[in-house]
Amino acid sequence: MPYEKKDFSHTAERVNEDGIDFSDIKGQEGAKRGLEIAAAGGHNIAFFGPPGTGKTLLAKSFAEILPPLTLEDAIEVTGIYGTVGKTNGKLIVAAPFRAPHHTSSYVSVVGGGAFPKPGEITLSHRGVLFLDEFPEFDRRVIESLREPLEEGAISIARARGVEIFPARFILIAAFNPCPCGYYGDKIKECVCAPSQLVKYHRKISGPIIDRIDMWIPVSRIEHAKLSPKTREARTDKESGFVRERVKNAREIQKERFKNSRATLNANIGVKEIDSLIPLNSSVRNLLVKSAEKLDLSARSYHRVIKLARTIADLDHCEEVKESHLLEALQYRPKQFLY
Repeated sequence: MPYEKKDFSHTAERVNEDGIDFSDIKGQEGAKRGLEIAAAGGHNIAFFGPPGTGKTLLAKSFAEILPPLTLEDAIEVTGIYGTVGKTNGKLIVAAPFRAPHHTSSYVSVVGGGAFPKPGEITLSHRGVLFLDEFPEFDRRVIESLREPLEEGAISIARARGVEIFPARFILIAAFNPCPCGYYGDKIKECVCAPSQLVKYHRKISGPIIDRIDMWIPVSRIEHAKLSPKTREARTDKESGFVRERVKNAREIQKERFKNSRATLNANIGVKEIDSLIPLNSSVRNLLVKSAEKLDLSARSYHRVIKLARTIADLDHCEEVKESHLLEALQYRPKQFLY
């Protein structure tokens, strides 16, 4: 049965009137599109660009487009926060949004201690982990993301044994393209030495790059677009409308995964991809040719399929089309990251 498109013109509401609404962010349509896809399918996303282009603002607006937690997830998240005394006796119904500073210690982010407690990674479970100035985090912290981004859990090894904490979150990473911040900028010249660039980019290893589904440049906005204007009537660019589209896409996935352990497209296991995301011959051929041209790893190959499926869900399409695949491919990381 074809998917039914729904009209949300009378249902959109903000989660928080004091929050950052999508429509309040000038320009950056590509970045906002990426956030909508990330929210719909549970995909990890990275923003890179010069200082002051709105990377942090975009990340903070993400909370406004996430649907409320399901009852089952709310109970699970509340239980996690209860172990560190952060519930105030109330059920947590909004997806967690954690944003540790890049100077945070390994234990505070990953978890641990004499009697292991959850860190920011686990406190982000069923929500968002926002890491601003991503390459500035301790190398051990960055590499520790491998396990949760792949398995949805984090293992804390201690002399008494190994504790395993849940850690199924959406990662949003934001960073400048180089230490001075202006590599590739059209206005200011980068003053970094080649050795500095290499050292900076090597802080993000290949395995971490592979585990992030979308790499989106955030460029400067023309000053004319920043001028204040009279607020227009509600549009489909507002957070409430985007949130409803995200919610609808997740409902499609819920039906798809009713006989699977997965909950969102990003969580599909490799063994389930062929059965849950069948591709027609033309799309499969395009994927194979593109993967060879872009030299995609096996992990990236599968992540592109899952990302394309989410784009198709937002389009209310039963099949993944070539246009969906091509959009997913354009989000692979740029060459300077290698």
